[in-house]
Amino acid sequence: MLIKRFLQSCVIGVMFSGFWENNNGLTETYWPKYAVAGGVGTGLGCIWLLLLGSRANQMMKVSVHILTTYLAVISVLCFWCEQFFWGVAFATGAALQFLYVIAVIDRLPFTMLVLQKAVKLVWSLPEVTRVAYAFMAVMLLWMGIWSFGAAGVVASSRGDLGRWWLLVVLSVSLFWTGAVLCNTVHVIVSGLVFLVLLHGGRNASSMPPNSLMKSLRYAVTTSFGSICYGSLFTAAIRTLRWEIRGFRSKIGNNECLLCCVDFLFQLVETLVRFFNKYAYVQIAVYGKGFNRSARDAWELFQSTGVEALVAYDCSGAVLLMGTILGGLLTGTCAGVWTWITWRDRVIMVGSTAMLMGMVLVGLAMVVVESAVTSIYICYAEDPSLIRRWDPQFFNQMSEMLHQRLQHRSARAREVLTQNQLDSHMQDTFHL
Repeated sequence: MLIKRFLQSCVIGVMFSGFWENNNGLTETYWPKYAVAGGVGTGLGCIWLLLLGSRANQMMKVSVHILTTYLAVISVLCFWCEQFFWGVAFATGAALQFLYVIAVIDRLPFTMLVLQKAVKLVWSLPEVTRVAYAFMAVMLLWMGIWSFGAAGVVASSRGDLGRWWLLVVLSVSLFWTGAVLCNTVHVIVSGLVFLVLLHGGRNASSMPPNSLMKSLRYAVTTSFGSICYGSLFTAAIRTLRWEIRGFRSKIGNNECLLCCVDFLFQLVETLVRFFNKYAYVQIAVYGKGFNRSARDAWELFQSTGVEALVAYDCSGAVLLMGTILGGLLTGTCAGVWTWITWRDRVIMVGSTAMLMGMVLVGLAMVVVESAVTSIYICYAEDPSLIRRWDPQFFNQMSEMLHQRLQHRSARAREVLTQNQLDSHMQDTFHL
């Protein structure tokens, strides 16, 4: 409650601060740029949902392969505008994106298969897309208020450091609000998808009536506290886990670096037990608290071996790439307009507009991610549910799970043999 009041007071304060006329313009000067960002982000999200059934696979491939190039181009533009910090930041992002894609290139075929099946499942439930549209409208209304505060900060007479700190506070508030709305959609959609798989179809006689409205009411009342709590940590921990897994698989024989990465990997894996996206399915279906749901979901995966399949899948990372690309396109549109009028405010407006676009496009992406999480939970709890829904997909998942478990077993034997060899060599050396 105190945090909420603090953020509200910041927003109200910066809304009025920008109305004072100074050499940076007025709040009304910058607000149209944010309005354009909101419109572009909403448009990109709606287009993605509209193309969900026919072109989703191509769009996901574009997200994976174009993002690196786009980040590199923006980095060059930042250097050209003498924004060296942001140029280095975007160049680093392009390098990390390129290295990650190279590290997981062999996983992409299976990832695309899972995403295709998730899209097929979502496309058979048109009410799911209506939920996403409704929450995008809610997010757009909140952004209309938020953008006045951000425009007031940009137009204020404070120093650059003061403006940036206020923008950071506003960006955190926007990101958390967006994460809460995305995870609310996640609970609604995953709960509905789980019920459809559990009962063998939406038209099954055993399917509870008004399932969507019940999931919606449950998400915004009983489970809302758990959603807000989980939204603080899950996105950051999940992204860090993807990056560490990608680099860990390509380190090779550098024992010092491998030791450091393994330490970080074990730390992140411990955090994942308490903060993971699969908790939202347990929240939607069983009404548990967030931490308990996260632990139960992870223990379920580990006890059945499905965790090896989840770790191999990169669907969440691919969807995140699409979200980032949508944010970059939104930020570019707002940034180009700002460059025409106020060149010294391009980075401020462009970066916050990029965040707006990411939140709006993320609301569209989350419906597919929810279907993916529900598929894995159902497969772990009762594989026959996936077999009944799509026998061919079930066989493909089972075959991949068998391969991953064999791979882990081989690696464990290799590590054990190496440890025994090292121990024998040390004993020989002491003798």
